[in-house]
Parts: sequence; structure tokens; C-alpha cells
Amino acid sequence: MTAMPDDELPLAADFPEPTHEQWQRLAAGVLRKSGRDLTGAEAERALSTALEDGLEARPLYTARDTAPDPGLPGFAPFVRGARAEGSTLGGWDVRRRHTVADPGAVLDDLENGATSLWLCVGESAGITVANLDRALDGVHLDLAPVVLDAGPRTARAARRLLALYEERGVAAGAARGNLGADPLGDEARTGEPRDTASVTEPALLCADRYPGLRALTVDAMPYHEAGGSAAQELGCSLATAVAYLRELTGAGLGVEQALAQVEFRYAATADQFLTVAKLRAARRLWARVAEVCGAPGAGAQRQHAVTSPVMMTRRDPWVNMLRTTIAALAAGVGGADAVTVLPFDHALGLPDAFARRIARNTSTILIEESHLARVIDPAGGSWYVERLTDELAHAAWRFFQEIERAGGQAAALRSGMVGERLAGTWSARRAKLDERREPVTGVSEFPHLAEKPVVRDPAPAPPSGGLPQVRRDEAFEALRARSDAHLAATGARPRIHLAALGPAAAHTARLTFAANLFQAGGIEPVTDGAFEDSGAREACLCSSDTLYEEQAEAAAARLRDAGAGHVFLAGRPGPYKGVDSYVFTGCDAVSALSAALDRMGVSR
Repeated sequence: MTAMPDDELPLAADFPEPTHEQWQRLAAGVLRKSGRDLTGAEAERALSTALEDGLEARPLYTARDTAPDPGLPGFAPFVRGARAEGSTLGGWDVRRRHTVADPGAVLDDLENGATSLWLCVGESAGITVANLDRALDGVHLDLAPVVLDAGPRTARAARRLLALYEERGVAAGAARGNLGADPLGDEARTGEPRDTASVTEPALLCADRYPGLRALTVDAMPYHEAGGSAAQELGCSLATAVAYLRELTGAGLGVEQALAQVEFRYAATADQFLTVAKLRAARRLWARVAEVCGAPGAGAQRQHAVTSPVMMTRRDPWVNMLRTTIAALAAGVGGADAVTVLPFDHALGLPDAFARRIARNTSTILIEESHLARVIDPAGGSWYVERLTDELAHAAWRFFQEIERAGGQAAALRSGMVGERLAGTWSARRAKLDERREPVTGVSEFPHLAEKPVVRDPAPAPPSGGLPQVRRDEAFEALRARSDAHLAATGARPRIHLAALGPAAAHTARLTFAANLFQAGGIEPVTDGAFEDSGAREACLCSSDTLYEEQAEAAAARLRDAGAGHVFLAGRPGPYKGVDSYVFTGCDAVSALSAALDRMGVSR
């Protein structure tokens, strides 16, 4: 077969080459139709989305949005992956998390897709050092890597695990996993000072006798769960790892040996591009540390990604399946070596068998059916991803340097600097959540008041006393809990009457908006009949701006006469007599709903 000459396939050659300026003019024309008279770069900025850490996502990226050469997969700076063949042959390590000594659940995971175990060793209610052997009953320890997460019990848990290897005849060279030493991560969670020198003993042991075991986990999850941004999560993890490197090299390990003892744990969120960029930036930053330490070829970062607990909701928890799927996809695309998909009912307690199965199968579908692991760095070459990776790496490096100037991670934690910075970030994000500018499906948007609660057995309490643990749903969850208690006490939820003015074409949009908003606070909207028959104490007018000018004041007066103690209007504030407050896109929904519940006699 003769190949067709290139000149016979002109493709786009007959079209004039478009320019960035032409696109800007077209964008300005669209904005002009909405009343915004902007030109050129101003129009482009108006369409950009502000991200945390001073970053922004622009509406258009082109070849002129340059970023440093990310290199090749498996080579420094490892942006495109720690291994030339991708995360792992056949896909990433599907790592399942367990908090109770349930050998049946452990074996069920391993027999149905999980490839390693993450054991959280806690108090008597969960996995203890004493029953670690029970949790691993029936597990082939030469086949299934084990990762420990034991906090202050790390030394004892590590000794017990190593004893189990010996008792079961597992050769030292066949042991795989991580002993989980992370004193600074434990301090971040508990607020109790830890000695970073405690990392040296397990690291020296692993380097000497267990080549397949790592001793240290740099867990960035406490900073993510405290509301930190992606750059803050990376900066804290880098500062923590550098502190450990100083301890290990000071104890006699070579730089390459010390680097080989560290594994990093990061959160993967439903913001898929930011997660991809975060994992790629993390590898670049760690490679830079290795380069400065004189071992550039040993800077391949080992990454464990965990779907974010912050994004998990207690209401409508089924939506969590979608969130964790997006997060797992982002972790795989970002090149994580191991991925833990938290069960959809994680926020409610111990997962049931169905939830564990869905969590396992999320990775299986992405690997086996979507063939995600067949492509190395699938996001590589995207101008947006490459630029975001570079900008995030610089933002994280600045925060890392700030921590180092404060004396290092331990000093920054103990002085409160880290906590204050994370709290500031979360405060800004919480305002967006309260105003529903960051919607949470099933909670602040499209809530379902009549949903049947999902009930689970309580999980062992996580460590506490240090950095706070936040959730995106917390403010609206508090409102819904007040409504539930009122329902249990009185037999009915608090209600609000939605008074529609004019034809359906005029009021439907705002009626739907108001119903959605009030249900997010646990307030049942009533749209049928008159106010007197609704059983409500308050009302909300819903219509168009034109009809408000004609009818709002008279309608508000009628509602007052009928007994309405408070009258809302769904729309921007205006000069309408008789209207007490307004609800609109971007208003502080949490404050408005909380005040409404207070007036309705719903106890806190």
C-alpha cells in the first residue's frame, strides 16, 4: 500500500490561522451582550476562575503558555511519573483502608481487587497492636503489602508486624509496604509534640534488613483535612520530609538511602485538574530537594493518593460515589503509585460490604475497563495542566520556604503558624460554601428532605486535639440536623410558603431557586394553596423583576395580613416595602437559613 503524500491532505491549510487577539475580541462581543463592555485582555480576565494560592484558571491556553520541560517519565524531575512504564505495570496499587480487626473484610478486599492493605492502628475499638495478627489472619504477607498508620504506637506496631513476618516464614526480602513512622503528621493531628528522631530506628532497620519496606510516611492529609489549599498541603509535606531527611542523614544513612525510606500521602479531590497538577508538582518539588541534596537520580517520589474526606457528605451519601470516581481518575492520571478510594459511606461510620465493593471496583473499572493505566502521564502536553503544575509548584515552594524560615515544620506547627494559615484558607473557602458559590450536590444544591437516612455502625474515633478536621457540608449539615430534631420533636419540619406571582414563565425559575435554597436548610417549601393553609410562619415572594415592581409590595402586605412574620423576596435587594430580606444567587445562604430557623423556633 502506497502512503499518501502529505500535500494531498491539507486539512486546515485552507483556513486562515486564528490568533489569540481574535479570540479575545469574540469573547468581548459575548460579554458585551450581557452588559459588560470589556476589551482584549480584560475580557479574558473576566472569564477566568480564581483558585486558591493566588492562582487562576484562564478560559484559553495556547502554546505560548509555556512551562519548564517536564522531562521524560522515569527521569528527573519526574513530573511525568516516577517510572518509565507508568505508575505500576497493570495499574496502580489498589490500597484498602481498614480501621477494625475484621479478617473477613480484609480477605474479601484482597480476593476482589485490592492489592495492598492500609491498617489504622488505634484504641481498643479498632485495630490494636495486640490484635494486629487477627486483622491479618489468613493474609499471605509475602504477597500483600501492608502499610501501618499507628501514630504514637508506631514503634510497637512495627515490631509486631516484623514479628509476624518472621513467625509466618516471610523472608525479609519479600516483605513489602511501609511501617508508617510520621511523628510530625501525628503531632499535626493530636497537638502533642513528637520527637522526629523516632524515625531513625525503623529507617535504619529497613535499610539494613528489609529492602522492600519503607519506614516513613509523610502524610499530608492532616493539612488537607484542616482546610488547607493544594500549595499548603504540598509545602507542609515537603517541610516534613526535609525534617526527616535531616534526621536520617544525621543518623548515618546516605542521601539516596534516606530518600528511599520516604513515601508521601496526598488527598485526591473531585477538582480533577488541580489534583493532577498537585501530584505532578509534588514529584517535581521532591526531585528538586533530591537534586539540592546531591542525589538527583534518587528523587522519584513514591505517592499514595486518598480520596478526600473533606468532600464526603453525610446527606445524600450516594453522590460520594461520583466524587470519589472523579478523584480516583485524577489520582491515576496524576501518576499516583497507590490509590485508596474511601467508601461512599465513610463520613457515616464503618462501611458495609456494598460500600467496600464499590470503592474497590472504582479503581478496577478505571484500570481494567477504562484502560487508564495504559497511558503514561495522559495529561502531559496539555498547556493548561503543564502551566497549572508549574504555577502550583512555585506556590508550594514559597510556602515551604516560609515554613523553613519559621524554623521548620515542627516549629511552624508549635508556633501556630501552620494552623493560622490553614484556618485563613478555610475561612475564605467556607464563605464560598456558605454563599453556594461552591455548590455541594445533595447538600447545598438539590437537597432531598425526604431521603431515608443511611445508618452505619460507628467507626473508631480518629486522633484529635491538633489541627481541626473540616468538611464541606458542615454548615448545612448543622442546619439539617436542627430540622431533623424539630421533626422528631413536633412531627413536622419547619415550613415556608412560596408565593408565586404571575404566570409560570415569570415565577418558575425563582420558585425553583427558593425551594432548593430553603430545603438546603431543612425548611420545607409549600407552594400550593394560601399562606393560611400552609402551616408556615414565613413566606417568600417568587417572580420576575418586572412583576416585583408591580406587585411585590401589595403581595407582601397581603402575606403580613395573613400572619406571615417574615417575608423574603427571591431576587436582588430592591426598594420594596414590606419585604424583610432577600435571597439570591451569591447571598449568604447559611446566615439567612440559620436566622430563619431561629425565628421559627427551631432550637440549635
